[in-house]
Amino acid sequence: MRYFTKQQGQKEAVPVDLESLGQGRFRLTMNGKTFQVDALPLENGSLSLLVDGQSYNVEFEENGDEIGTLVRGQVNRTDVADERRLRMRAAAGGFTVEGKQVVLAPMPGKVVKVLVKVGDEVTEGQGLVVVEAMKMENELKSPKAGKVTEVFAKEGTPVENNAKLVVVE
Repeated sequence: MRYFTKQQGQKEAVPVDLESLGQGRFRLTMNGKTFQVDALPLENGSLSLLVDGQSYNVEFEENGDEIGTLVRGQVNRTDVADERRLRMRAAAGGFTVEGKQVVLAPMPGKVVKVLVKVGDEVTEGQGLVVVEAMKMENELKSPKAGKVTEVFAKEGTPVENNAKLVVVE
């Protein structure tokens, strides 16, 4: 199956081919490189992955077509679409996000730094807030270019999963 992925800050979607080999094994091809992946679901909904001999524990959070992943303490947000959905988006205007975008805490943690203030102009992929979770600092980035209209995050305060941090319009 072919998917197209776009991480925040990327200009274009990257094709990813995923082929099931059975029994939790997959062949993944991306950017001309092929990887052998063994996937084992864990009780908490995360996956233990073995990718070309390297071990990773991955936690997931789905929000529509966007998938948040926590890998080795780093949070990434990736927009994922199959070929059909990509064609539908192209007909509707593409991969860009529009309108008011609310940046949420990907997991419980503590706000360690607020990088913007109300009225700031930001670019897509620019850092907005740094949240410490599981003893790792994660910089949350703007999903679009625009103006910061609200800042809920306050340095030193705890946040719950999905707490509103910043609004960009």
